[in-house]
Amino acid sequence: MDLGQKRMSGNGIRIVERKRSMIYKSNRWFQDIDRVTENTLPFLGELAGKSVMITGAAGLVLSPVVDILIRYNETHDTPIRILAAGRWLKEMTDRFGEYCDRAYFQFVVYDASRTDNEITEKADYIIHGASNASPDMIVKEPVETMMSNFTGMKYLLDVAKASGTKRLLYISSSEVYGKKEGDQPYREGEYGYIDLLSARNSYSVGKRAAETLCASYADEYGVESVIVRPGHIYGPTASPMDRRVASAWAYAAARGEDIVMKSDGAQLRSYCHCLDCASAILTVLLRGEGVHAYNISNPDAIVSIREMAELLADSAGVTLRMELPTEEEKKGFNPMSNSSLDSTGLESLGWKGCFDAPAGFAETVEVLREILGSRPDF
Repeated sequence: MDLGQKRMSGNGIRIVERKRSMIYKSNRWFQDIDRVTENTLPFLGELAGKSVMITGAAGLVLSPVVDILIRYNETHDTPIRILAAGRWLKEMTDRFGEYCDRAYFQFVVYDASRTDNEITEKADYIIHGASNASPDMIVKEPVETMMSNFTGMKYLLDVAKASGTKRLLYISSSEVYGKKEGDQPYREGEYGYIDLLSARNSYSVGKRAAETLCASYADEYGVESVIVRPGHIYGPTASPMDRRVASAWAYAAARGEDIVMKSDGAQLRSYCHCLDCASAILTVLLRGEGVHAYNISNPDAIVSIREMAELLADSAGVTLRMELPTEEEKKGFNPMSNSSLDSTGLESLGWKGCFDAPAGFAETVEVLREILGSRPDF
């Protein structure tokens, strides 16, 4: 078993970085995949014999989509061809392990920040999720964040146009909504204020522009696309290096460490387990209306950041502590006090989440414990 290299965490604890393909050591993970597939994806067989290109395939949001397709292929005679697109082959092998050697799995080189990609493979469907979403990287590289959202989208729309792709699905973000008053969930047509002169908003503005580009390609060239706007996605597919609080706190809880919160945690968020998000993406891909946007939100998992932290702490029996943030950390904070999302549109397609907030966060900690163990050096 490859344990990889060691690094020091921020609190001085030595962490062993294992390959992320170790998620397949968790029986609970396969059980969770089967549960979601059986309950929400009765039509998944429509992709049998088709090819699906997935950019950002090794990430938190889309690696569960790949896992669902892998699980389907391993249990059915006619496979779904998976074109896993990303920057590095090692990233794919670290995440998907032996499945990268299957005949139905192919690695495709793609970098959303580059304009000289050379994708020659034809795909029946494209799911585009390659994007910089880490708060610290958005702050450090706002130009690259904004440009990769737009130019990465344009390149793939051109690929879809040239190769006759049936449909492209774009992973946007709840941050496109900006700020609004009150605590009511956002509906798809409601947009609030975004400060155009804040570099932190390079992410949300870039996502907005890419959505409009999808609509423009449909109008001018007939390239069919659909858009999803996930809320805050969490789950055991997050990298141990992920700095987003839901991911960082889940790993801390699984290791038995205290959870450290650096704000009052009053912000309201739509949290969604990564497998619920994956089933929503596949539902919109196959059942969504063209040139429409769908929020991805589990109505049973709309909680504040503090409530999320408390659920994680309670599930692991650890303590929730408060600390003051640094000025640099404050720059990366999401400016939206309320980013809860209305899921009526998604649910009208027949989708229903399998993990409410208490169950989803507890299950995340349990799967991570199976992967990492409970030793204090992880």
